[in-house]
Amino acid sequence: MIRSTLLLLIALAFSACNVPGPHFRDLAATRVTVDGSTFDVRHRGELAEATRVNVQYAPRFGPIRSRAGRAMALVSGCRVMEVYGDQALSTGVLDCAKNRPVPHD
Repeated sequence: MIRSTLLLLIALAFSACNVPGPHFRDLAATRVTVDGSTFDVRHRGELAEATRVNVQYAPRFGPIRSRAGRAMALVSGCRVMEVYGDQALSTGVLDCAKNRPVPHD
């Protein structure tokens, strides 16, 4: 019984690694790699979501935040104004005004 429960928990952990939030649930993801971090990015309207899918030591959100923001900008074509979240899942606020160039860092 303990063995089957443990196997079930492990299976659930691996199957839920890339589940989008409710706002992005029916959207296909675009996989992007930025400076060694790989993200599945989805965007709708003025919001984007970046889920980091690679195994990577990430003690602070700072370096991952900027990479997630660049991934969101690449996929959406919009300027990323703010990025919130943590090392695994980030949400970005987009500025998608027409004719505004996307900054290149």
